[in-house]
Amino acid sequence: MKNLKLKKSIILFGILCAAVMLFVNFSKAEKKADEQVLTKTITKAKNPFFEEWKTPFGVPPFDQIKDEHFMPAFKKGMETEIKEIDAIANNTEAPTFENTLVAMEKTGELLNKVSRVFFHLNGADTSDTRQAIAKDVTPLLSKHNNSISLNEKLFQRVKAVHEHKDNLNLNLEQKRLLEETYKAFVRSGANLKPEEKEKVKKINEELSVLGLKFRNNLLAETNGFKMYIENEEDLAGLPQPVKNAAAAAAERDGQKGKWLFTPHRPSWTPFLQYSTRRDLREKLYKGYIMRGDNNNEFDNKKIIAKIAALRVKKANIMGYKTHADFRLEVNMAKTPKNVYDFLNQIWKPALKMAKNERKTMQAMIDKEGGKFKLASWDWWYYTEKLRKQKYALDDALLKPYFQVDNVMQGAFYVANKLYGLKFVERTDMPKYHEDVKVFEVLEADGTHLGVLYTDYFYRSSKNGGAWCGSLQSQSNIGGKKKHPIVYNVCNFPPPVGDRPSLITFEHASTLFHEFGHALHVLFNKTTYPGIARVPRDFVELPSQVMEHWCAHPDVLKVYAKHYKTGEVIPQDLVDKLKKSSHFNQGFITLEYLAASFLDMNWHTLTEAKEVDTNKFESDYLNKIGLIPEIISRYRSTYFSHIIGGYDAGYYAYIWAEVLDCDAFEAFKETSLFDQKTAKSFRDNVLAAGGREDAMVMYKRFRGAEPKIDGLLKKRGFK
Repeated sequence: MKNLKLKKSIILFGILCAAVMLFVNFSKAEKKADEQVLTKTITKAKNPFFEEWKTPFGVPPFDQIKDEHFMPAFKKGMETEIKEIDAIANNTEAPTFENTLVAMEKTGELLNKVSRVFFHLNGADTSDTRQAIAKDVTPLLSKHNNSISLNEKLFQRVKAVHEHKDNLNLNLEQKRLLEETYKAFVRSGANLKPEEKEKVKKINEELSVLGLKFRNNLLAETNGFKMYIENEEDLAGLPQPVKNAAAAAAERDGQKGKWLFTPHRPSWTPFLQYSTRRDLREKLYKGYIMRGDNNNEFDNKKIIAKIAALRVKKANIMGYKTHADFRLEVNMAKTPKNVYDFLNQIWKPALKMAKNERKTMQAMIDKEGGKFKLASWDWWYYTEKLRKQKYALDDALLKPYFQVDNVMQGAFYVANKLYGLKFVERTDMPKYHEDVKVFEVLEADGTHLGVLYTDYFYRSSKNGGAWCGSLQSQSNIGGKKKHPIVYNVCNFPPPVGDRPSLITFEHASTLFHEFGHALHVLFNKTTYPGIARVPRDFVELPSQVMEHWCAHPDVLKVYAKHYKTGEVIPQDLVDKLKKSSHFNQGFITLEYLAASFLDMNWHTLTEAKEVDTNKFESDYLNKIGLIPEIISRYRSTYFSHIIGGYDAGYYAYIWAEVLDCDAFEAFKETSLFDQKTAKSFRDNVLAAGGREDAMVMYKRFRGAEPKIDGLLKKRGFK
């Protein structure tokens, strides 16, 4: 009733203003003020975030959402959540699980709604406007989150429930939610003194702004480096499809008749693999590895040093020696020592293999009369030559069998064979970009499970890399079910003319990897969103295990088909893929481990002082014995993983590889699509969220803790 009266008042006010303006000559200032009020009123009335979404399954109405809708929705969302939180904190009734923990789980719906949509779009399809919004809203969100996590009254209610947990007759999920919520408050600084809380608040706010600046700088640097080639002879060695893609990129950039190469992986990698022009390989290579290190307005050296120092400062305030000690406490690894010990087990055999690979490549250079020492920008080129020589195999030969849509259907096939899932493309759902496809995901019995968006092609408005996220998480509070809405984002080469997107086998593995993350989100079956999260070093298990099916000969024959003829990939190519699986593993493993060590070294600093980034990086990598012909997969100035949540956690990929190798053994011991094993994996790993300790859940599936042997064998170190 109140809203209806308000709407009528607004309409009458508008009519009255229009009539009066026929007779009264308002000043320009008065006119402008009235126009702003009316514009704000209309914008709010039409803002999709303030309405219930009538779209299929409640997916975001991307066709209606405009950039001007975000900030009003953010502000309203924060305002609403604070009111909800205050109502819980000031409740005069004695704290209970229902009126405190469950009530907290229900707060922030509007803020969650706008945040998920905005930050997804800002990562997958950004613009100057969206980056400006992010710059403005990020510190506001940090302050907002601080006001909740450091709310003394709220914490005291949670603490009171926690103190009586053994007498509340809670089920497994309820116990976990209570424990994790209490722990989150403590880890946010709830037990600190008032002056220490203020310090933590300021650090959090500063870190949020620095992190955003780091990512924006990286995107600007990546998009800012362009290597144009004007003479066709300078394209020597490049396959025709690579030339065609470069010509199309130049034309899109307004430089028709030229060829464009950039630090984006679909452009960068094939040039390094095939170009015979060593000088141009060096130029493009350095364009990639120098991002954020060019002493310009987008330089990230001081930013990463400042972030590391602030993290030490915060960890010390919280009572921890280092940031890594603080972060790892809740991971499977638990301590920095455990991570270092684990990484060192793999570093030694990887370094030995990499040195042998270097020796072989140098011998090839010498035999060809190269008269130069192998450099890091040569590694990709001579690796490709060696692979052709040793296995008669190269990416140009394989790509025609890895058309993006076919690879995606291969991932769907595996999910169907394991879990009975069906993926039905929907054209009646709004999309945020023409490249996106939308699928309804159905259980074996036809019931709705969730929605999957796929966004696979590179564009300059998209952040680099590949990732998975959700626009809505699964939950079932009070019987009110919410089904997951998940997305996969990659950076594969787009179609050129009538030629579809053809990708490398490595890219195909990436597609399966991100799809594994999507299954994890889709299968989650917890009542409360607060216990859906799993430890950082466990989260890569569901994704990496899917890569095993991607490479399996029986699965390859299902999806790896020639894009022109439909011919299934020949057995001799499958055999060559298998035989070459250990090829170049020294390099692949060493560059990854170098980044993992670099991450740990940044986060085991004990003093909150800013260091010289380049000296810090080179000193440490030299100390661990990284050979100069290999650069860390990520240098500090473009190590976005450790800005976006993998701080003291980049080791997680290879930690999880121990788990995924062991998990896939369970299927090898039975059969590739064994239903009983698949059900156990779904129930105990994919659907369980974080309702129990990660190792407990894994052991329930596998029967024992995993061993490192499977990983060493897979990479050829044993």
